[in-house]
Amino acid sequence: MQRFFGLLPSGELTNETLAVMKRPRCGLSDVEPFGETIRWKKSTLSYRIASYNLPIPTSKVNKVFRAAWKLWSNVAPIKFRKRSRKEADIVISFHSGDHEDGSPFDGTGGILAHAFPPGFGIGGDVHFDADEDWSLKSSQVKSSFNLFAVAVHEFGHALGLPHSSDPGAIMYPTYNFAPNYELQLSFRDVKDVQHLYGISPNFASLFSKQPPPRTPDKCDPDLSFDAVTELQQEVLFFKDRFMWRKHPQFDEIGITLSSSLWQDTVPPYLDAVYENVERNVNVFFKGHQYWVLRQFNLEEGFPRNISDLGFPSRIKSVDAALHFRNEHYTVFFTGHECWRYNEQQKTLEGSPTLIEQQWPGIPTPIDAAVFYEGVVHLFKGNIHYKFDSNSKHVLSTGPANELLECKKNDDNEILTGRR
Repeated sequence: MQRFFGLLPSGELTNETLAVMKRPRCGLSDVEPFGETIRWKKSTLSYRIASYNLPIPTSKVNKVFRAAWKLWSNVAPIKFRKRSRKEADIVISFHSGDHEDGSPFDGTGGILAHAFPPGFGIGGDVHFDADEDWSLKSSQVKSSFNLFAVAVHEFGHALGLPHSSDPGAIMYPTYNFAPNYELQLSFRDVKDVQHLYGISPNFASLFSKQPPPRTPDKCDPDLSFDAVTELQQEVLFFKDRFMWRKHPQFDEIGITLSSSLWQDTVPPYLDAVYENVERNVNVFFKGHQYWVLRQFNLEEGFPRNISDLGFPSRIKSVDAALHFRNEHYTVFFTGHECWRYNEQQKTLEGSPTLIEQQWPGIPTPIDAAVFYEGVVHLFKGNIHYKFDSNSKHVLSTGPANELLECKKNDDNEILTGRR
């Protein structure tokens, strides 16, 4: 389970493991697919919504489920027909606690729903936990869960898809409730359902301008990073909604959602991140805001505007943050300039300097920076620069992903394709 979610595979019930176990999720097992080749033998499937125990108005439930089925029919040659009479291939219903299918619900939170693979009787049926506070909005309220996001996932199971180990996939075991995230099938989801049913005749026209998103691949020669930071013994590499965790005890550097550590308190597509060991906090930047977290919990009063750090109004965002633990200061990179921030006095020191003067040989604007193993590492596009900050010269250059120990036959490359 720890390997599946990109955690340190210690075999011990760490706080981090407990946090992942408590995340809202599907009731099906992670590591035991219920049958990768089970599929419906017909191209038109009927479904029925049991009218009892509905937590929200029937008309709205109908609309949500219709939209969820459409995501799948857009990519595979399957049609879905809603029926009101009892006979239907797929029966969708809401239940509380033990509902006599061998998989009782656990009340609020935890397991939100489950579904059964294609087949007769209960096969293909989808059950939602009626005790949850179901929401119809894309921006998630803490106590509620987005019905559409859960329905798309469970309908995938009803079509025969097992859980995916790709954290960018709809079929990943934990649901994605990132605020304002526009839910869509990933490249992996599309590939898997098309493997079972073929390609929809409308697929090419629907996705010609914007193909299904691929999870970033650490072996992509064009890979770039949004941010890089140390975190205790680890180095974290951020890209879009994802991150790679480089830990001395990890056999392999795997990819996971950044929300797996910080849940939904930190936004995706970050600009910069750094760890302040002395204060025991992590600082995240996106646009004109920054977040301060202590042991995975957001400090009170955040996010705040970066002007609180002393930046003038002309600075709209931070490109990268480079923290020096022993010297107690952080360098912020913004465009062609860099600023020195005194962590003990919590102030910017003097005026900014040009990056080309302070960091000669480094192109601007840079994407990410980290001080690791006694050397400054700077990232620009798909290039990684090692820099000696004392003598002020570039020690070496290489591909941005060279620290990720990419192996060309890595399973991740097969699973996710290029960036």
